[in-house]
Amino acid sequence: MTNKSNDYGRAYEYIFLILLQHEINKVRSVVIEENSSYKSAKRAWDDVNCKLQDSLKTSAYAAIDFLFDLEPLILQNDDHELILKLQSDSFGKSGDVRDIVIVKKDLIWEIGLSIKHQSFAVKHSRLGKSLDFCYSWFDNHCSEKYWKTVAPIFDYLQTEKDKQTKWSDIPNKEDVIYEPLLQAFMEEIMRNYNVDKTMPKRLVEYLLGKYDFYKIISLDNKKVTQIQTFNLRGKLNQPGVISKPKFIVPIGSLPTRIISIGFKPKSKTTIELFLDNGWQFTFRIHNASTFVETSLKFDIKIIGMPTTIMIINCPWK
Repeated sequence: MTNKSNDYGRAYEYIFLILLQHEINKVRSVVIEENSSYKSAKRAWDDVNCKLQDSLKTSAYAAIDFLFDLEPLILQNDDHELILKLQSDSFGKSGDVRDIVIVKKDLIWEIGLSIKHQSFAVKHSRLGKSLDFCYSWFDNHCSEKYWKTVAPIFDYLQTEKDKQTKWSDIPNKEDVIYEPLLQAFMEEIMRNYNVDKTMPKRLVEYLLGKYDFYKIISLDNKKVTQIQTFNLRGKLNQPGVISKPKFIVPIGSLPTRIISIGFKPKSKTTIELFLDNGWQFTFRIHNASTFVETSLKFDIKIIGMPTTIMIINCPWK
């Protein structure tokens, strides 16, 4: 993700939060927690141009009414203080991908929103010389064979980093770095799967986080805001005392099997992972900086989901 894309994303988080507060306040009181993430997002909002601000406002409004239809407890006026807060990116490292959390104080209830501006990415995890991705992703450990296979690749990157080499100056990157690293990654995925059949479920839980949430994606070119429902534990879509949800959000099914994993046709930088119950992902590996680093970043996207994951397209007015 570029710095500009990151800033646009934060700006969208900010205005979604502000407009959410504005609409809720028409029915009941609500408080925004003005933490460091809120201040950072406000700075990003202040820095984007007026045209983009107008688009982001329109996009947010399109989704908010649908969100209230899905979650009547947000507007239910009761004795519990309603709080809106932005979470820092550091929460994602511990398995919480939600950007905005709606909480009722003194009540065990909250709703999380992942706010995206023109992005379908799930995670931006890394592979590195000492990064045990198996432990971070599904609580196992990378094998000795994996470490021996990738060590020469990262030793080479360390040498080039010490020379302050630019990525653009490394010849045959795909053949020397990307392809062999992805091959080792795929072999390690299958090695873990063969000894732990719960791994597919835990892998998807890592990619999507440990909390149920709604993903809200602004698709500016289509003038549509998309809501995706990740109700994997049944925590979303709870009825209120006065009103029930206008739409029923099914509980999603997590995978139990790996069907296949391999390189995307005609690509040496992207692999495709196909699981049962409709889950499909791509993993594109890339360098995320001008100069060589000793780790590489994944751009992970969902290309297929179970039918129990609802997709609601909210047209802009």
